[in-house]
Amino acid sequence: MTGSLPRPDSNLSQMGSPSYRLAALDQDFLLADSMRGVRFLLEYAKAEEALRNWGVLSTIVVFGSARATPEGPPRSAGWYEAARAFGRLASERGGALLDSLEGRRNVIATGGGPGIMEAANRGAHEAGAPSIGFNITLPHEQEPNAYSTPELTFRFHYFAMRKMHLAMRASALVIFPGGFGTLDELFELLTLRQTQKSPPLPIALFDQDYWRTVINFDALAEHGMIAREDLDLFGFAETPEEIWRVLEEKGLHLVD
Repeated sequence: MTGSLPRPDSNLSQMGSPSYRLAALDQDFLLADSMRGVRFLLEYAKAEEALRNWGVLSTIVVFGSARATPEGPPRSAGWYEAARAFGRLASERGGALLDSLEGRRNVIATGGGPGIMEAANRGAHEAGAPSIGFNITLPHEQEPNAYSTPELTFRFHYFAMRKMHLAMRASALVIFPGGFGTLDELFELLTLRQTQKSPPLPIALFDQDYWRTVINFDALAEHGMIAREDLDLFGFAETPEEIWRVLEEKGLHLVD
C-alpha cells in the first residue's frame, strides 16, 4: 500500500525491549519505587521459607555491640566470651539440637555481624547446633560472621523486615551491652511487650552495672513515664548461667 511503513527485517527490537522481559527477571522493574511493597514481601518470604525448611519453631535472640571482640579491652572481651558461652549453653539446653518432626526450639538468632553477634553464633556452632544471622545491608558493608549456619544466613535491605523476622519467632531476648542499634532493638521489643502486641517474652540484660549506667530505668517509673510493673518485663544477669535462670524464671518454653 502506498505510504505504508516498510516491514521490519526482524523482531530484535521487540525482543530487546525492557517491556518484553519476564517481570520476575527484570531487575530494573523489581527495583523501581512502585515495587517497594513487592520487595518487602520477597524479603519476608525468602527467610520464612528457609526457616520453615530447617524446622525453626522459636529462637533466642541475642543483641549486643558489634565492637566487642575477644582481643578488645578486658570488659569488652568478657562480654564477648559470655555471649559465646551463652550461645553454647542455650543451644545445648533449649532444643536447637533436636532434628525431628517436632522441629527446633530456641535456636540462637543474631544480627549476623561481628562482636556479640559473632560470639553467640560461635557458641551455637561449637555446640553443633544451627544458628541464624539476620544481616542488613549498610553503607559500610556488614559482612556475615563465619559462625552462623550458611543456609540460615540472610541479608536484608529493609530494617523493618529484618526486625520483624528477629521478633516473630523469638521465645526470649538477651541483650548484651551495646550502642544505638542495641538500644533500638531493646526498646522496640520492650514496647511490644508493654503494649501486649507480642506474647510473653523473657528478657535478660547482661551486666547490670552497664545498663543502669546507660539507662535510668527507675527514673522512668518515678516520673510516671512507665508503670512500676513495667520494670518486671526484664531481669539482669552477670553470667551465662544466670541469663538462663532469668529466662526460665520469666517463662522460657523448653522442650518437654
